[in-house]
Amino acid sequence: MRTLGFIVLCFLQISCSGQVKEKINGISFVASREEVAQEHINEVLRVNANHAAVMPFGFIRDITSPQIIHNTDRQWFGETKKGAMQYIEMLHKNGVNVMVKPQIWIWKGEFTGTLEMQSEADWKLLESSYEDFIMTYAEMAEEAKAELFCIGTELEKFATKRPDFWHRLIPKIRNVYKGKLTYAANWDEYPRVPFWEDLDYIGIDAYFPLCEDETPTLENLKTGWQKWKIPMAELSSQKKKPILFTEWGYRSMDFTAHKPWLVDRHEEKVNLAAQANATKAIFEEFWKENWFAGGYVWKWFIRHKEVGGDSDNRFTPQNKPAQEIIAEYYKSNSK
Repeated sequence: MRTLGFIVLCFLQISCSGQVKEKINGISFVASREEVAQEHINEVLRVNANHAAVMPFGFIRDITSPQIIHNTDRQWFGETKKGAMQYIEMLHKNGVNVMVKPQIWIWKGEFTGTLEMQSEADWKLLESSYEDFIMTYAEMAEEAKAELFCIGTELEKFATKRPDFWHRLIPKIRNVYKGKLTYAANWDEYPRVPFWEDLDYIGIDAYFPLCEDETPTLENLKTGWQKWKIPMAELSSQKKKPILFTEWGYRSMDFTAHKPWLVDRHEEKVNLAAQANATKAIFEEFWKENWFAGGYVWKWFIRHKEVGGDSDNRFTPQNKPAQEIIAEYYKSNSK
């Protein structure tokens, strides 16, 4: 099977016209309470990142609420328009490109993919509120000359049940924002997104299940990727759009590649080797593919010296062996 998959991938590399020459070696730059200083950017540069995702936030009360609250003085600095602008200015000053990636947080951490209205009237209210939210940041992205703009993140029911809204929204975004566009689909959502033709990248939050090992080996991880790579390459070829991992990363814990999307604070044992192996595997499997545009590591905190480390089982690679792997591969894949 692996030999057959290799042949299929080689054919798709030749036939796909959505090829990428320079990879996006990105980090997801987490919003903070404070302004970004040069010392914070220096740590981004040390891992050889050439891109950063800046993520202002909107908030919803529950999965049936149509009102998105955003850009208020009650939010953290980095979650607002003013904060995102300051982050972009500092990143650009240091030669780091930016994807503006507005995101929604639903109270108590409800999954955004389940956001669904119960009536046509509420759908219309949500669409109006979302358009206000996303156009605020599309206009900001143009003002800040951000290189990419993400029109939404993991909104499966909203995307699939209201395709006409998105087909109307995307031209409005392009009317004010002149850079490249993507959408960040969840790993199991991306085949059903109805508007890839309207965008420049097929964006995927790449939390694919790979294996059930406590400490997965590099070889097992690479084997686990094979069933997922071929459909991605096929979609890239079909749509003539490159694949972009709008988020990718692994927790430094046991069984990290079994359900990589887990964010709950359960007490899985810290496993730095598991995170390191999974990080290396994704580089070896994807950064060589010419239909693959690159991606943004989840996630990178501003106060570098205070996060991550040997006792942390969360996503960040900071102050862990995975950080050195990222720095090495980003350096070797930069131009």
